[in-house]
Amino acid sequence: MVLRSCWKSRHKNTSGSSPCWIRPGLAALFWLCVTQLVCGGGAVGETTNVVQKDAEFDVTYNDTVTSENQTIYAFNHTISRNKTEGVRVTVDVLSQNLKSPILFVVRQQQAVLSFQVPLILRGLYQRKYPYNHVGRTLCQPPTRAISETQHFFIDVSTLSSQGTNYQLRVSRVESFTLQTDKKFSFTASPSQPQYFKYVFPDGVDTVIVKVNSAMNFPCSVMSIQDIQCPVYDLDNNVAFIGMYQTMTKKGAITVQRKDFPSNSFYVVVVVKTEDEACGGPLRFYPLRPDELIDAGNRSKVVDVVVSPAINSEVYVMGMLFCLGIFLSFYLLTLMVACLENKRMKKRREVFEDPADTSPAETASLLGKNGDGKTPASPYEYGSFADNGSTLSSEAITDSATFTDNNYGYMERSLDSVGRSRQESLSSVEEDDYDTLDDINSDKNIVRTKKFLCVSDLARKDKRVLSKKYQIYFWNIATIAVFYALPVVQLVITYQTVVNVTGNQDICYYNFLCAHPLGALSAFNNILSNLGYVMLGLLFLLIVLKRDIVHNRAMVRNELNALECGIPKHFGLFYAMGTALMMEGLLSACYHVCPNYTNFQFDTSFMYMIAGLCMLKLYQKRHPDINASAYTAYACLAAVIFFSVLGVVFGKDNTVFWIVFSVIHILATLLLSTQLYYMGRWRLDAGVLRRMVYIVYTDCIRQCSGPMYIDRMVLLVMGNIVNWSLAAYGLIERPNDFASYLLAIAICNLLLYFAFYIIMKLRSGEKIKCLPLVCILFTAVVWGFALYFFFQGLSTWQKTPAESREHNRDCILLSFFDDHDIWHFLSSIAMFGSFLVLLTMDDDLDTVQRDKIYVF
Repeated sequence: MVLRSCWKSRHKNTSGSSPCWIRPGLAALFWLCVTQLVCGGGAVGETTNVVQKDAEFDVTYNDTVTSENQTIYAFNHTISRNKTEGVRVTVDVLSQNLKSPILFVVRQQQAVLSFQVPLILRGLYQRKYPYNHVGRTLCQPPTRAISETQHFFIDVSTLSSQGTNYQLRVSRVESFTLQTDKKFSFTASPSQPQYFKYVFPDGVDTVIVKVNSAMNFPCSVMSIQDIQCPVYDLDNNVAFIGMYQTMTKKGAITVQRKDFPSNSFYVVVVVKTEDEACGGPLRFYPLRPDELIDAGNRSKVVDVVVSPAINSEVYVMGMLFCLGIFLSFYLLTLMVACLENKRMKKRREVFEDPADTSPAETASLLGKNGDGKTPASPYEYGSFADNGSTLSSEAITDSATFTDNNYGYMERSLDSVGRSRQESLSSVEEDDYDTLDDINSDKNIVRTKKFLCVSDLARKDKRVLSKKYQIYFWNIATIAVFYALPVVQLVITYQTVVNVTGNQDICYYNFLCAHPLGALSAFNNILSNLGYVMLGLLFLLIVLKRDIVHNRAMVRNELNALECGIPKHFGLFYAMGTALMMEGLLSACYHVCPNYTNFQFDTSFMYMIAGLCMLKLYQKRHPDINASAYTAYACLAAVIFFSVLGVVFGKDNTVFWIVFSVIHILATLLLSTQLYYMGRWRLDAGVLRRMVYIVYTDCIRQCSGPMYIDRMVLLVMGNIVNWSLAAYGLIERPNDFASYLLAIAICNLLLYFAFYIIMKLRSGEKIKCLPLVCILFTAVVWGFALYFFFQGLSTWQKTPAESREHNRDCILLSFFDDHDIWHFLSSIAMFGSFLVLLTMDDDLDTVQRDKIYVF
């Protein structure tokens, strides 16, 4: 009915008008009907005078419009196929307190643009911001003719009965087409968006569009849209099409020719009505729902530069560089293995024909005092005993010998040991041992001695422990499969959503150095994780080689393999190598679309690696009492669970931080007690009574120092570190909870490793050349790696726009950024750290285990 009355009214009221009114035809009639619908609908009163004027560019028209008179401005301009000029319409409403807005409709040959003035833009919670000054750029459809004259009309109308004064100006945009590598500056505001055209030059398939501003706020949006009408250039519709991202000072989008069939695109810059999306303050709530809020001056000066991106040669160079670095480690390992085999061959020749070798050469090859024994340790002379204690190492050794028979440990001939290695592992279970009460009693005797040797804690059958520690590898392999498959599926979905919606705010890339390949937006960040996988595989091969050599030595019944050195159990090493490979895979998955919801993918196996390294350090001197795989992975699962809770609920949540800090401190105390008493304590109803009794007898009744001084020093330092970290978390409440949790694990690992090295040197043991080189090399690489890590090219702790302020250009081969170098160096440093753990006790391979001290 509305459309019908509109048709009748216009037909009757324009019958006597100028013939110029008939020229627009049906389009004009349709526009007039739309006018009635937009401005109030319903039946229209009798007539309005419609006046059409021939208008010119760059002329300001001051006119008045009411509901009884409407004006049509007719323009024409010549467009060329080889040159594109923009046309911009600028409108100012001079009257105040308007009850009805003025409607402007621009009718072009292939497009229609309409807007009202005052322009009402909405923010959050339906806030309304009026703008009396509006500027819009007209969409320029492509033309096939060399030169063509096109007409367009601007219709001005209102439903207000009072006269409303306005100014209209139409001008040409001379610099409408952006030039390659040339900066172009302009000003935009919420009611005056800007967009410009860019045409791909010949031979350029990819460009990067960089938008910069000296102002943080107002918040703005940059968009890349295809050459088609309409162009979505308002805050409420800019996300409808193309690629877009919010920005404060920096913005960058990489554009590929294959995505734009016309070989050209529009660069659109829109200033938002509010700054909340860019991390700015949120304006006050309006007192009334329909109250209009003055937005103030929200103009922003912006610079745009379109530069060619890297070509295929740079991609190839980057991939070859990445492969070359890590393949060189394979080559270096092969060379070291050949030298080691040559040295071992010479050593065997010395043993076979010692008459031809001088005693000094024999001693240097053996690395001992010439008799295959290590120099006397300070422990042998009781130099580390407590004041007033007369306990010597001889007494300790006698005690160990006395308790051997009770512990189920007997001296066996080499032949019997060799035969036992041939038995099936499937017939041996750890539960077959240490289940009788007398064995438990013997554990209390042996494990609570003042000075322990490795022989005291390496009494279980080697087949049992080998099977026990192999479970670490099989469990982490199973975890990796079940964890990685849904992760890969999820990040593929993330990348698909980014490509389909064009929303560049979903992923926190370094947009100034994000090189796409296929469907991937940042291939360089994914490729740089190759080092974790390749070096993890190399570490597995090194461990496998050592495992084979050790098994062959066991089959040959070699005394050094059976009764000397740190017991060789490789299950944890296999688990560490697998974890390093999985860290590379999951870090690559995270960098497909980095954001706070999938940061867990990048850190989960970091927790695993830190935990496994600490377990391996402890296992070296405590093979019989190390945690089982099930217990270890259950604890690591709890850590990851808290990591997820912290990411989701930890931000400024006091209750969460209190609960976590209490759990952190309690876990530290329980672990300290477990380590101090070597597991010979019980957590039951009587634990408080026993604690009070110990405090009374050792601190009140008589003041005596701790029995195990070295262990106490380590645990006191560990508690100081962990209590300090818990206090820091409770006070500061860092936003990046996952990194905070990882820092706790790394601090504890470094503390334990430093303690291990110090105690090793205190005990008179030496560090051989290879592990010493690995330690020094790894320390240097870790230092450089951490430098690049803390460069912070992006951060999901802030909004996407604020994160882009940290973006920086590539620094290596025009392909890799600082974070990629962190990936390179950290993978090398982790590999070196694993080698240190693998080789640092090689000096003990010919030392009897009752001469190797536990700390």
